[in-house]
Amino acid sequence: MTGMIRILFASWYTGLGGGETDLLTLVESLDKDRFSPHLLLPAEGQLSKRWRSAGLPLHILPYRGASTFFIPAIWARFPVVRQMMELLRREQIDLVKSDYHTLPLIAPAAQRLEIPVTWTLHGWWFKPKPWQKAFFQRIPKATAIATAARESFLGDPPFMPGRQMPVIYAGVDTGRFRPALDGLALRRELGIGAEATVVAMVARFQPVKGHHTFQTLAKRVLAERPDTQFIVAGDDVFGVAGDARYRDRILANARSDTYLRDRLHYLGFRDDVEAVYAAADVFVCPSEFESYGLANLEAMACAVPVVSTGRGGPSETIVDGVTGFLVDVDDPEALATPVLRLLADEGLRKTMGAAGREHVERNFSAAAGAAAHCKIFDELLELN
Repeated sequence: MTGMIRILFASWYTGLGGGETDLLTLVESLDKDRFSPHLLLPAEGQLSKRWRSAGLPLHILPYRGASTFFIPAIWARFPVVRQMMELLRREQIDLVKSDYHTLPLIAPAAQRLEIPVTWTLHGWWFKPKPWQKAFFQRIPKATAIATAARESFLGDPPFMPGRQMPVIYAGVDTGRFRPALDGLALRRELGIGAEATVVAMVARFQPVKGHHTFQTLAKRVLAERPDTQFIVAGDDVFGVAGDARYRDRILANARSDTYLRDRLHYLGFRDDVEAVYAAADVFVCPSEFESYGLANLEAMACAVPVVSTGRGGPSETIVDGVTGFLVDVDDPEALATPVLRLLADEGLRKTMGAAGREHVERNFSAAAGAAAHCKIFDELLELN
């Protein structure tokens, strides 16, 4: 296809989680002479703010995102589908790339106009119901954020060929996330001395992310190294009531615990999350499951060694014993052992940090991720 290619990215999520950060990194890495990115959202939020700041076209169209029980034939008849068709016509969109929750609405709109559509599987919890499988099979090419997420989605035996959903790992902006950033600025902000060792976590509040496990880990580490400080960045970015209750419970527990009160710092949402990595000596991901675990890669890009649970994406992105350590889920003691080892050995931290940076540059760069997506875009446009 010649000329500028207009791509409409569609996301029901308006906050900034891993999937939305992945979207922004991809768009920033696209060839600006070939692609004109547009974004469709149901409401304003952190994502729209970032998109507008880049000077890119934004479209707000209120709609409700699909649950995992959606019935394709019913969702295709919703009035908003016709509104989406009007948007696609008006903006002369050539290609649509959707998230899961918008797909049952935008896919029929695009298909009626013979506009190719694709989507990216980010969530490990998406498992198609029998009445949904034909809907997903009709989309010629989708992508998955990691092999673990794809295998969970396709099932055993798979309901469609794996080649119809290739894995494209999310790229990391290695210019933004890099070693030698000023980590002292955040430490000064929090009253943490330059000589203190710091353990960090970056995740939105959700029970699966394991903030409760991180608190138990912190107390275990403090029993041996009482001078250690802990930093947690993230918030209830999607406005889910259950996540907000979980956040409030975690924060209340930290305030009431004499061990944690002055040593565990909750920062809330941070636009400058790279400053958190820069301030850390060790990064920890205590999640029960990660579809991908983008924060692990961002930390490694900043040359910070990672200690992560290994269920899901982290088992594909972390080289155990080289760029960090993989441990079992729901086991604070298993987390504490390598964390304590790293805190006690500055040389090991530097060696693993350097290996992590090299690993990300070689295998998870933003440019490589964008190139893989562009190949999919070109295939779909040629099919059309």
